[in-house]
Amino acid sequence: MSLELVAVAVPVPLYKTFDYLVPARLRGRLQPGMRVKVPFGRRQLVGVALEAPREAGGDLAQYRHVEELLDEETLLPREMLGLARWAADYYRHPPGEVIWALLPGNLRRGQPARLPDDAGLRLTRSGSAALAELPSRKKALRSLLQALGPGPQPRSALPRGPALATALESGWVETVPAAALPFTLAETPPELTPEQSAAWTALQATGGFDVALLQGVTGSGKTELYLRRVAEVLERGGQALVLAPEIGLTPQLVARLQQRFGEGVAAFHSGMSEGERTKSWLRARSGAARVVVGTRSAVFLPFARLELIVIDEEHDPSYKQQEGFRYSARDVAVLRAQRLGIPLILGSATPALETLHNARTGRYRRIELSARVGRGAPPQVRALDLRGQTLQHGLSAPLLDKVQQHLDAGGQALLFINRRGYAPMLLCHDCGWIAPCAHCDARMTLHRGRRRLICHHCGAQQPAPSACASCGGKNLQPVGEGTERIEDALRNRFPMVRTERFDSDRLAKKGELEQLLAGIRSGDIRILVGTQILAKGHDFPGLSLVGIVSADQALYGADFRAVERMGQLVTQVAGRAGRSAGIQGDAAPPAEVLLQTHEPEHPALQQLMRGGYPALAELLLAEREAAGLPPYSHLALLRAESMEAELPLRFLAAARELLAPHADGVMLSDPVPALMERRGGFTRAQLLLQSGSRAALQKLLAACVTRLDGLPEARKVRWSVDVDPADLF
Repeated sequence: MSLELVAVAVPVPLYKTFDYLVPARLRGRLQPGMRVKVPFGRRQLVGVALEAPREAGGDLAQYRHVEELLDEETLLPREMLGLARWAADYYRHPPGEVIWALLPGNLRRGQPARLPDDAGLRLTRSGSAALAELPSRKKALRSLLQALGPGPQPRSALPRGPALATALESGWVETVPAAALPFTLAETPPELTPEQSAAWTALQATGGFDVALLQGVTGSGKTELYLRRVAEVLERGGQALVLAPEIGLTPQLVARLQQRFGEGVAAFHSGMSEGERTKSWLRARSGAARVVVGTRSAVFLPFARLELIVIDEEHDPSYKQQEGFRYSARDVAVLRAQRLGIPLILGSATPALETLHNARTGRYRRIELSARVGRGAPPQVRALDLRGQTLQHGLSAPLLDKVQQHLDAGGQALLFINRRGYAPMLLCHDCGWIAPCAHCDARMTLHRGRRRLICHHCGAQQPAPSACASCGGKNLQPVGEGTERIEDALRNRFPMVRTERFDSDRLAKKGELEQLLAGIRSGDIRILVGTQILAKGHDFPGLSLVGIVSADQALYGADFRAVERMGQLVTQVAGRAGRSAGIQGDAAPPAEVLLQTHEPEHPALQQLMRGGYPALAELLLAEREAAGLPPYSHLALLRAESMEAELPLRFLAAARELLAPHADGVMLSDPVPALMERRGGFTRAQLLLQSGSRAALQKLLAACVTRLDGLPEARKVRWSVDVDPADLF
């Protein structure tokens, strides 16, 4: 009998897979997508078979044997293996690490992939016969069997107690998987507005693969259209994936979907335990989870019958993984939908410029919602000129007066500043020393509540000093504002009004966000101070005033996407105001949005205030086209870092020499230090690759990336490739 070899992906940072001999005991059992244990060096690793075993030839002494088969059936279907191969090729990442990203932690460690799927019950033939003969005194048993008469029911809908145990032991009822349960709506959908009805008709207009950009102002009812599209899929037995950009938005989306669809809705994100994530992964694979709501990693979930993908807030940079395997969940979702021949909905009030460009060129269909649902009027947006004004902890007198007016009128106020902590700098007023991070080219942020200095780039911490480290002086001054300082200032100004802060420091405990959101909706919390945690996806009935503490932070950012993101963030934050009639039905004052700025005449701010985000996007697209920047070109960034300062630039210079002969149609920049050159103790540098042709860029990367490890300098640095980088930081 001839021997067989199988290609296995193992989780190592090498751009190749590895062949192993298939033992005789596993012949005929090993299939693509199954996990195996294999020897690798002196270690034993869990890998995934990528293809069917093939006949071995040549010198077999170099090959080692597969030690153990961990699955009795295919764990990753061919569709997922193909998607992983594409992602590894496109993002130029080691295939074993890409396959690893498809599995939850428990399955990576080789634990059994078993899911007890007994979500429902149904009546057996013997149960039907028993029901006809049960005496009337057996009320609980009769009630249970009668409830199952029309068909299978979820366990949660049936009475618990001894009657159920008796019925199971007697064989009168049997368990069924969730996928076998009938689909029913748990609530009646609301009536659509005329504009929603037109959008709904447009969403239904095509079959098969289709990318629809649903561009709707905040509060225009995009979620209701998502729900109706999901309902269509569930009615014919399919599954749907709904992506959200942040963990904080998933609980309310899950709750909303459960309210409409009842059982069969699962969550998947990094805030869940390993066991919870594994259960959701297996439920999606088996079909038991009919809808999965997740963050970016959920785009790689295996589904039994995936028929729809929805990406909410598609513009959000959180959809791009920034470390390790640097993929874009939005772009992977488009490719996955195309391969499966299913529709994809991209929803946003502020679409990414790349998405708008694709809609302009006809690759995507654009469906617009221009009006809010209900009585909520769009807020008036205007700038507050800070020049010459006396500020109280970053807050101007006109802004504080407006907060008072809206509180007096029964409204709520949100003060937005996208910076945690008390102050971004601690300054010695005597000598000018500023508390630096010892590991980064950055200043330490003062967190006064915790009495610590914290670097927001590498996480380094130290106690807040009582004296200057340079001159020993005691006159240390916090400079600038963070959420803590704004919160303190507002509590001092409005002591009788409940003010709460919403940032990752304040919301570290599980369930904290949900409790505070309930306080906002009830009207107990009147003033909100927050970061982008509050910027999207939330509906606050009584919120009538939004104050942007500083609209200037992003206007002069070094990254070319800074103004785009400023416009998106301001628009999303502004969209929290004026969405409803008021708290508990009370009339709310007219909604207002005030932008504090020292640059009221800035063209981007003027465009944003006059024409909203669509007008700003038109301006920025014209600028990008003139400059040859994305979406009118394609980028890849080669990054390198080392503890030795000179090595990153030396490696990148050698890499540029390797790339240059193959750079047909691709512009290579000179290696330069990163915008923050030192971070976390490492010196960082980067090399930018730019081309008007995606194919030309990919051809260059395919020819050269796997050869970079062969450079002598490569052994002395950590390097990575970032295709379609979200920022150049």
